[in-house]
Amino acid sequence: MSLRITALPEPDATPVGRRLGWTASDADGDPVGQASLRLFVEEGQRHLAELDVRVPPAARRRGAGSLLLDTAVAAAREDARTCVVAQADADSPGAAFLVAKGFRAALALTYARLPLAEADRAALTALAERPHAGYRLVAWEGMVPDELADTFVASRRAMDDMPMGAVSYGTVVWDLDRVAAAVAAVAARGDLLHTVAAVDASDGSVAGFTELVVPGSGTGDAQHYGTAVLPEHRGHGLARAMKAASILRARQHHPHLEGLLTDTADNNPHMRRVNDDLGYLPIHTAHEYQLDL
Repeated sequence: MSLRITALPEPDATPVGRRLGWTASDADGDPVGQASLRLFVEEGQRHLAELDVRVPPAARRRGAGSLLLDTAVAAAREDARTCVVAQADADSPGAAFLVAKGFRAALALTYARLPLAEADRAALTALAERPHAGYRLVAWEGMVPDELADTFVASRRAMDDMPMGAVSYGTVVWDLDRVAAAVAAVAARGDLLHTVAAVDASDGSVAGFTELVVPGSGTGDAQHYGTAVLPEHRGHGLARAMKAASILRARQHHPHLEGLLTDTADNNPHMRRVNDDLGYLPIHTAHEYQLDL
């Protein structure tokens, strides 16, 4: 099969990274696959690239996927990246393809969904309203309020020790500009960012947070982004309370939402227990694969 790889125009770079893309076409000029490579640009992640290769089932086993992957990996090497990561569902053709190309499974992720129609509102309310001595919950949409901005940025380090298996993700460094860029990226898609935070009553600082992105239509499924508590504030049930409050807010403000989606590393049993307790049901497993360059 005669194939041609065409580089796609590079979209505008974001504060987080830039993305390269390619399409594969057959001898008739018909597209038979595409690939994208995200090159992280911030300090702490400049070693990393994230790959996504997609080939329709009817076009597989003709070399398009291999050619796209090889092109993207070559671009990662040229940009001095030392590892490439990619995700595939467990036991899928994509997983077998990545393994055959030298990638190794580095992290297992369980994806789960909470059907909102089946959520136990009474139990969620009890969790969200249960007193936590020395803490209170606050919530906002979009950008963090000015009075919480500095400590909310500081609280992002709660994600630094999140279990990531053997994936070389590096460390993400947050500042207020990065927070604003993330909010703007969600808004640019037409979606809504909801945040619930736990605040230390002794000094008014953010001790933890959970984020939920809701489709702009207010229908379908919303997606949890991050839930984390600073190490010095753990052990008080804050993650469970924040996430319960987030679920209740989603139901209240978006009555036509159908469900909430989340994913958790299999080596993060604490957050998996939180999700189980809140009624999330596993729907599938995926793996993060890594290729060291």
